[in-house]
Amino acid sequence: MATQQDIKRRIRSVRNIGKITRAMELVAAARLRRAQARIEALRPYADRMQALTVEVAAAAGAVHDQPLLERRDDVKAVAVLALSGDRGLAGAFNAQIVRRSLELAREERGQGRDVRWLTVGRRGTSTLRFRGQQIDHDYTGFTDRPEYANAQAVAARAAELYAEGEVDRVVMVYNHFVSALTQRVETLELLPVPEEVVRGDEEPVTIQGAYLEEPDSREILAELLPTYLEVTIYRAMLESTASEYGARMTAMRNASDNAGGLIDSLTLQMNRARQAEITQEILEVVAGADALE
Repeated sequence: MATQQDIKRRIRSVRNIGKITRAMELVAAARLRRAQARIEALRPYADRMQALTVEVAAAAGAVHDQPLLERRDDVKAVAVLALSGDRGLAGAFNAQIVRRSLELAREERGQGRDVRWLTVGRRGTSTLRFRGQQIDHDYTGFTDRPEYANAQAVAARAAELYAEGEVDRVVMVYNHFVSALTQRVETLELLPVPEEVVRGDEEPVTIQGAYLEEPDSREILAELLPTYLEVTIYRAMLESTASEYGARMTAMRNASDNAGGLIDSLTLQMNRARQAEITQEILEVVAGADALE
């Protein structure tokens, strides 16, 4: 049975850990507010960018010199872009991205397709490599505060793979921020550019183009398509960042609550140990008194 000193040391250790998790919860909560403000400010722009791109592409009709619009019937290779975080201690945030990405890879390989990996975040990258996946390119060190330039780098690589015919589809897996308590794993087909507009949780809406363009639709699409891809990836990065802080805040709150419960349990255990020691001392005194009579 553990002594009082052993239990006191454990209580002190758990209390210190509780202070750390509480501090991490407060830090995550503060950063979550900033991340949430960024994604809420970007969402309307990203939604309109998607709608505009799809509408202009529909208005242009058959455009043969824009590879990002080319839909290939014979899909031989798929690129999976997995967005995770650089750090852990965020509950199932990183694990569910890896799980869904591997499920997607198994589905594609089950249909005889090759899978290429693009990863954002150290946690997802290291786990996928540990699982034996060959990473084509990884991007790390910015998931706590992604910038537009980071999205541009990822978009450029994804567009390059698709335009050069190395892959026939590009699919992105990321955490969509719903609230501090809820993050939903989303799978989004980046390339080819979709023919439908998806607005939030609504059903996809097919757009029939009716635009007059200056100078012409091909030149507009040449500028619009890369921007659309960058904005879509940047939005997913901000969604992922907000989701990570929400998941970390929740995980640290649960850890702090568990630390408090463990301290209560250890305190009860220490009181029982103290009571047992006192009872034993009383018995020894009574036994000594009886021996003197």
